[in-house]
Amino acid sequence: MSNIEIPVSALNLAPLRQGQQPKDAIDAMVDLAQSVEKMGYTRYWIAEHHNTPTLVSSATAILIKHTLEHTEHIRVGSGGIMLPNHSPLVVAEQFGTMATIYPDRLDLGLGRAPGTDMVTASALRRAKSDSVHTFPEDVKALLTYFGPEEKQSYVKAFPGVGLHVPIYILGSSTESAILAGKLGLPYSFASHFAPTYMADAIALYRKHFQPSEYLETPYVIIGANVIACETDEEAERELTTMQQFFLNVVRGSRTPLSPPVEHMDEIWNYSEKNMVNSMTSVTFKGSKETVRQQLIDFQNQFNVDEIMAVTYMYEPSKQKRSYEIFKEIVDGH
Repeated sequence: MSNIEIPVSALNLAPLRQGQQPKDAIDAMVDLAQSVEKMGYTRYWIAEHHNTPTLVSSATAILIKHTLEHTEHIRVGSGGIMLPNHSPLVVAEQFGTMATIYPDRLDLGLGRAPGTDMVTASALRRAKSDSVHTFPEDVKALLTYFGPEEKQSYVKAFPGVGLHVPIYILGSSTESAILAGKLGLPYSFASHFAPTYMADAIALYRKHFQPSEYLETPYVIIGANVIACETDEEAERELTTMQQFFLNVVRGSRTPLSPPVEHMDEIWNYSEKNMVNSMTSVTFKGSKETVRQQLIDFQNQFNVDEIMAVTYMYEPSKQKRSYEIFKEIVDGH
């Protein structure tokens, strides 16, 4: 496979950059959505995180609505709604309402993790009995709420019934892969931060896939970090912003997205470096030609159906240029 024709999309955690206020981060989120829409990206997903002062993506549905309002045709969705935190009926009503206002532009990505620490997860829960173990039933409930009138039970989502909002199963391990396959739903793997089980999850999803009313053949999206620049050297320097971001995760610190540095070895120790490199092993980085070859090699091995790019760069102009270079690569330019 020497050329790459594949849909590309963008995922945004809506990070606060150093020196920014939350409103700045939300404005930047919309600005990036408008930019990737012009570039021809397929979809733009927004994450869900709680009790994280450096991310503003806690009220995901509100951010999706805000983004839909300020874009024209790009699909906007959740990457994802973390179902243990929400009543499926409330999710159905919210997304049913958005799908009514913005028809054929909404995606609902669903995750089984809480998107936060366990103390915060407990504060978010509807009831003490709710947990990740109800995830398969919650997904099925949402499929029903968006399904036809004749499949409904007594409780219905208005608006929601008959809207068939597309549902995607998100995963960072193998468990959700099997569920997505058995339900015949598209599957999105979080290789941008948890790549360890990517190959296994993709294989299990394809093995267990059963054609459904939603999908005839398996559809795999993988999240990948992308740092595309004019030169390899520039990309190596810009990469340090992302490395600092993941070092935050490793340390549990709360530093906003920071400018690039010359030498990460002055910041992290050997163990931290290994942990960050492990978390970010699925990263396309370098000049256009370098990233093109990395993508060809990746697709020769995994042949996924869509790449969802995550680009942590401090300068918004460089972040947009990275998305632009990535789109040029898959378009063969």
